[in-house]
Amino acid sequence: MRIDKYLWCVRYFKTRNIATEACKKGHIKINGETVKPSREVYKNDQIIVRKDQINYQLEVLDIPLSRVGAKLVDLYRQDKTPAEAFEQAEIQKLAQEYYREKGEGRPTKKDRRAIDNLLNDFQENSDDDDLL
Repeated sequence: MRIDKYLWCVRYFKTRNIATEACKKGHIKINGETVKPSREVYKNDQIIVRKDQINYQLEVLDIPLSRVGAKLVDLYRQDKTPAEAFEQAEIQKLAQEYYREKGEGRPTKKDRRAIDNLLNDFQENSDDDDLL
């Protein structure tokens, strides 16, 4: 079975086209080699899938005939991804949220005007203090 079809069948990608694009971008490796989407997958192959900044490590146990249900995925692959990879991704996500709250970015026009008005008021008050 082709690697793009296999990854789609075991539900690592929502569509086969997305799996093909991941192969073309070099996010998929079989036994340490970057592969094309047409590369065949066999039992006991070691696959590394880079998805969402996590390197998933899989071992092929069997080849499915077609896309399988979520409960049956474990019959066809063994996930050997270390727990540290998921912990690191979680820490990275929390670090990003710490520095910038979601939804806060560049100020809007309204925010920019409010800041300018505040600065103008501050400058006017400091000028009055100089006269005293």
